[in-house]
Amino acid sequence: MRIAVLDNDRGQADLICQVLTSAGHICHSFQSAKDVLAQLRKDSYDMLILDWQVVDLGGAEVLRRAREKLPDNAPVLFLTTSSGEDDIVAGLAAGADDYMIKPLRRSEMVARVQALLRRAYPAQNGAEQLQFGQYVFETRPGRLLMDGIVLDVTHKEFYLALLFFRNIGRPLSRAYIHEAVWIRETAVPSRTMDTHVSRVRNKLQLKPENGFRLVPVYSYGYRLEKLGA
Repeated sequence: MRIAVLDNDRGQADLICQVLTSAGHICHSFQSAKDVLAQLRKDSYDMLILDWQVVDLGGAEVLRRAREKLPDNAPVLFLTTSSGEDDIVAGLAAGADDYMIKPLRRSEMVARVQALLRRAYPAQNGAEQLQFGQYVFETRPGRLLMDGIVLDVTHKEFYLALLFFRNIGRPLSRAYIHEAVWIRETAVPSRTMDTHVSRVRNKLQLKPENGFRLVPVYSYGYRLEKLGA
């Protein structure tokens, strides 16, 4: 999953990202509220971790503004140096899902993050077969069926389609799609992604009469829409 980390302490933010990257996530660190909020306006993230005592904006205000940009179910974990009840209650009352008290323990952080992500994104939890209407994704063999008929899709087309179906209704940025599907391929031409999206749209017949529509989001990325939802 793609996680944004806000902490004024660069060393602390980098350490958190190192721990979460080792756990299999993609992590981007920020040292100011201004920077993370600007990035959330133009990119997609699955979770936010923030220092409650961020210098340039109060934790509650950062959380309020971030919630306007994040998916509705995106979990937020806040960090505090105080074990005082007031700070913890304030963070949870502002809409955070969980908290941790510094200094952080690596194994506890991974466990808490994984638990929050499992709860927020149950469709991502490694099921071997996932069904979305007439589409069935068999993840272990990488096989995709539509109305019981196996579709001829490549490995990347399979995972690109699955990414869209796991995020129905959510705009996904190009950077998010790139990191989720192309992973270690650092330079993927924009036209390459557009071609793959077009093939997924055509092979899966993602058109209104089938109840779905895969559309571009101007200057951002793509969104799969379930019609009538």
